[in-house]
Amino acid sequence: MRKRLGMITPSSNSVLEPVTSTMLAEATGVTAHFSRFRVTEIALDAAALNQFDASVMLPAADLLADAKVDAIAWNGTSASWLGVSRDRSLCEAITARTGVPATTSTLACIDAARALGAKRVGLVSPYTSDVQRRIADVWAEERVIPHAERHLGLRDNFSFGEVAPATIADMIRAVVADGADAVVILCTNLDGAALAASLERELNVAVLDSVAVTLWRTLELAGGDISALAPWGRIFQTSAMTR
Repeated sequence: MRKRLGMITPSSNSVLEPVTSTMLAEATGVTAHFSRFRVTEIALDAAALNQFDASVMLPAADLLADAKVDAIAWNGTSASWLGVSRDRSLCEAITARTGVPATTSTLACIDAARALGAKRVGLVSPYTSDVQRRIADVWAEERVIPHAERHLGLRDNFSFGEVAPATIADMIRAVVADGADAVVILCTNLDGAALAASLERELNVAVLDSVAVTLWRTLELAGGDISALAPWGRIFQTSAMTR
């Protein structure tokens, strides 16, 4: 049965759409559909935080619902510094307006870490130090306490998509060397999904890329077969529904 997945996308993100489409290339009958709203920078000042107001995100969900999608995801990690309750409220609002189940990248990453039983999560991101500290606090409130982290100190959202995969891989290796038993690549504009499976074999830890994990959770919400994407990493052999 065909499954249509709706993805609400930051306007300056150049990674998640092509990566999601590549991941779905061999998944028969599953398609992804995208709706954008403006996001240009990640910071803790008022202007940057206001980019993620529900009033600008919900119209994007409405447009996806016109395509009769089976599930909708906010494919961004903003609740990791704004507070996870923001995403839970957003998902409730999306479903109330559209009748479609919803998730977000932050909720999916937390679900994935819990589903895999991770105890010492390593966080890898492009963000600035103050944003990274806030993320650690927010995740700790969800009882997913970061054990190690690496970040790049970047603010401009478009620049995240220009980070070389080799740089991302080095950050992953560094947090594993610090004792992480699972790694979250926390940004849907970092090109890390293609690294996950090979680094999992090399390092013997789960590598949870935000784009991949958002696809995992959205496909499961839509009633699709997540195992069709098993070559992309361990998470596709694990259900959030049975944790």
